[in-house]
Amino acid sequence: MPKGLFVMDGSKRSTHGNAYFTGFGKAKRIVFYDTLLERLTVAEIEAVLAHELGHFKHRDILVSFARLALLSLAVFWWLGVAAKAPWLSAALGLPQSDAVGLVVAMICLSPLEVILAPLGNWLSNRAESRADQYAASMTGGGDALSSALLKLSRDNASTLTPDPLYVLFRYSHPPVPVRIERLRRAAGD
Repeated sequence: MPKGLFVMDGSKRSTHGNAYFTGFGKAKRIVFYDTLLERLTVAEIEAVLAHELGHFKHRDILVSFARLALLSLAVFWWLGVAAKAPWLSAALGLPQSDAVGLVVAMICLSPLEVILAPLGNWLSNRAESRADQYAASMTGGGDALSSALLKLSRDNASTLTPDPLYVLFRYSHPPVPVRIERLRRAAGD
């Protein structure tokens, strides 16, 4: 279980509201923005807490960390290979040096980021949906979480109808209407 609930004093910098689960081992914690606590009802706060506990239950932080570690190893391997690869610099008509190789290698990674973004967002969206379902099961349905999500989207000036292509490449969380519809379907409404 998380080792603590913390409140972040975000109101001095923004009106943005959020909550998140973070940490490993004894450093696990759930953090609520003070702005979120000011705007939500007790039932909505419980639903948001249950959502964050869903991330804990499904080990989403650990899985994301492992995924990032593997991706980082692959990137560092590529940078090491490319820095020493004379064919890479020669193919572009550039002088061979480690610095040139690293710059060219990083430029070559940019298209890969675009290709991998939908996969990473899909995995993140899946984790968010699982956490939503966990919250709904722990709080007697998805009504409180749905209400909290609507308030958060309004307070954070989120668009409720983003372009699906933009969502594919840029959204790590499903759009609020999609989340609410999934909660309704799971409840049998």
